[in-house]
Amino acid sequence: MKINSRNLVNAAAKAREGSVSPYSKFKVGAALLTAAGEISTGANVESASYGLTCCAERVALFGALTAGKRDFVAIAVVARCEGGPMPCGACRQLLAEYAPDAKVFVADSGDVKKIREFTVKELLPKAFVIVP
Repeated sequence: MKINSRNLVNAAAKAREGSVSPYSKFKVGAALLTAAGEISTGANVESASYGLTCCAERVALFGALTAGKRDFVAIAVVARCEGGPMPCGACRQLLAEYAPDAKVFVADSGDVKKIREFTVKELLPKAFVIVP
């Protein structure tokens, strides 16, 4: 499957508009692509109890999983930071479990045309996963 990184990054940038980030003001959007071409999006949601905050990547992933979607091939993450935001450790772990072969695209919302590309395996080598 040919992945259009620009379209996926644009979907993540649009999802970023739904961010609920009253404390950090750091708005993040994510867009997750299935092999069937379906896109699920999410934005970060913060809580005054910081441990309850949920990253955009996990919001998109959880929404997709609970909607019955599987076979993820790529995710884009967009925020206003130089070079684009990198997924945190928790997001990397969940991507390693549910999207191990996915490409990861990151972009700064101030310049969405400049896209950096990684793989989940590059971001979390030797991930902890249980093989059935």
